[in-house]
Formats: sequence, C-alpha cells, structure tokens
Amino acid sequence: MFFSLIIPVYNRPDEIDELLASLTAQTYKQEYEIVIIEDGSSIACNDVVSTYSEKLNISYFFKTNSGPGDSRNYGMSIAKGDYFIILDSDCILPPDYLSNVAASLNKQYVDCFGGPDAALDSFSDVQKAINFTMTSFLTTGGIRGKSEKIEKFQPRSFNMGLSKKGFEASGGFGDIHPGEDPDLSIRLWKLGFTTRLFPDCYVYHKRRIDWGKFYKQVNKFGKARPILDLWHPQYKKITFLFPSLFMLGLAGSLIILLINVQFFLYLYTLYFIMLFFAATLQNRSVKVGFLSLIAVFIQFYGYGIGYMQSFMKVHILKQRPQEAFPGLFFKK
Repeated sequence: MFFSLIIPVYNRPDEIDELLASLTAQTYKQEYEIVIIEDGSSIACNDVVSTYSEKLNISYFFKTNSGPGDSRNYGMSIAKGDYFIILDSDCILPPDYLSNVAASLNKQYVDCFGGPDAALDSFSDVQKAINFTMTSFLTTGGIRGKSEKIEKFQPRSFNMGLSKKGFEASGGFGDIHPGEDPDLSIRLWKLGFTTRLFPDCYVYHKRRIDWGKFYKQVNKFGKARPILDLWHPQYKKITFLFPSLFMLGLAGSLIILLINVQFFLYLYTLYFIMLFFAATLQNRSVKVGFLSLIAVFIQFYGYGIGYMQSFMKVHILKQRPQEAFPGLFFKK
C-alpha cells in the first residue's frame, strides 16, 4: 500500500512548516509521498516546502482558489498512491501516526477511515479550550470524542483516509464547505463502501483561531447540517437539534426565573460546573477550565443559531441551499 498525503493550504506557511517537521520524525519506514496544494494563497508556502525537499518525498502545486474540498480532489487526482491520507495544514502528527495508520489498515482494511484529534501541551490556553469543546463527550464534539459508532464513523477531513477506489467511485468532496466530509462519508455508504474510526490514529489539531473565528466556524457547521439532512434525509439524527434546543432552553430558563422558577436554571448551572471540572482535569489548568465554558457557550450558540436559520430557509421556506447560503459553496 502506497500512501499519498494530501494537504491543502491557504495562507498558512508557518503551519506547513510544523506539519512537515513532524513528518520528518515519523517512525514509518515505507515509502510514501506528500502532495501539497496551495489553494490560491497570497502568502505562499513554496519556500518552506523547498527546505524539506531533501528530507521528504514532497511535491508542491499552486492553483486558483476553489476551496479545500476541490483542492483535496485536485491533489488526489494527481497523486501516485493507492491510498490517500488527507490532513489539514494546522495539524501536527505524533511520530507513530503513519505506522498506526498502516497497522490499522492491515488489521481491518476500510476504504475510508477517520482519526480523532488532541492538543499538545505547547498549545495556547484558548486552543486547549477549543479543543476540549470540539472533542468532549459532554458537548456536540462528542462525535470526535468517539461517542459515534466506530463502524459507522463520519471521518473529518483534518484527519482522514480514502482509498483511490473510493475516490474514483464517489468523485471525492463536494462544493459545500463546511460539511463536505460528512457528505462524502454518506455518499460512500450509499455506494457500498465502509468507513471506520481508527482511535489510535490521532493528530494534534492546532486550530489557530480566536473567539470570533471560532464563532464563524461553528455557525457555518450549524448552517450546513440542515442542508446535509435535505440531501441525505435517511441519515438525520435528533441529536443535531441539541445545540438549538440547549439555547432555547437556556433562554426559557432565564425567562421563567422572573416568576421564581429556578429548577431549570439549576440544571444548566450543574451542567456548566461539570464542564468546568472536566476541562480543568483534562488540561490540568483552572484557566483552561474557565475558557472552556466560553468555548462551549460559543459553540452551542453559534451552531444553534446557524442550524435554526438554515432549517427555516431550507426546510420551511424551501430555498435552494446555494441561494440561501452562497457563502457555504465554492465556485470552481
């Protein structure tokens, strides 16, 4: 099995440097290639890539901006491997990552796998708080936190494997972003392919974003979900409503507090206390515990508002997703 690592990048030369540095430390001894696709960046990373040309089997391609999904498809279409490993540029790999991927595929081959993400001690406190929020079983990040069935896992494109056979049959990623990775997983299922979580194949996901960018990210996630439900109604889940219901319930709890009904607000307080202690213990930091409360609130509010907006426009008003939310779709 020959791996091709597919890495799209947009204005992130520093991230590529860290990712490539982690690849030089891999324990995997078999030959593999790295394909970097510069997606129309104004700050290119070709100089960084060139410094690794003697250490790694690496190729670099520059194309006009058309989004991460199309860039991944472009990379897979020109790659030499029979199995693609798709990574985001803001990831850092532990030394045994490729060895674990190879061992997992040899043990139980699947045409598409996904791995979880974790945080390094060197990450900032905000990055650690966002990582907790995006991975904890106490939040909507529980999908990445392994609460989803291992055998029916929807891989995320920051850490994902796809066979050449699966890519050619499915056509790869669609034009929506975010949401292109669960859309691909479901289309693969419909074609008879299998996806699976490889729990040991984790990456360190740096997520260089501030609170404002984090809100925009999760808000887009919320907007994308009703669109995916429209396209693939048989895979809808009641849990997708949870952030919206959470925020509506919180607002209702504050309203009925005016008539001295305190019980429901106590439940919310208990939930946030649980979050605080879980985040504090996981990161061994009280500060990260407090920051995680901010991150969880932003996640629930941003996703919940986005979901309700999208559900109203797409399912109630019957607007075409591309017209309702043109910002979620890249034009090739």
